[in-house]
Amino acid sequence: MRARFGGAMNASTAVTLLSTTLLVYAAWLTSIVFCASGGHRPLLIAAAAFFPVGVVHGVGLWFGGW
Repeated sequence: MRARFGGAMNASTAVTLLSTTLLVYAAWLTSIVFCASGGHRPLLIAAAAFFPVGVVHGVGLWFGGW
């Protein structure tokens, strides 16, 4: 198989990239809304300031981890 660098992006790659972006944004937003509505100010500040913290917390909320 030959690696292809450069050129146009195919539809499959575009859909995967868009889906991943929306999933990450939704997880971050879930964390922000949960912390704001629950009064968890330190975690709200951490999730808003450090994007990966919010994403991990949002995914954890979806799966019931915390």
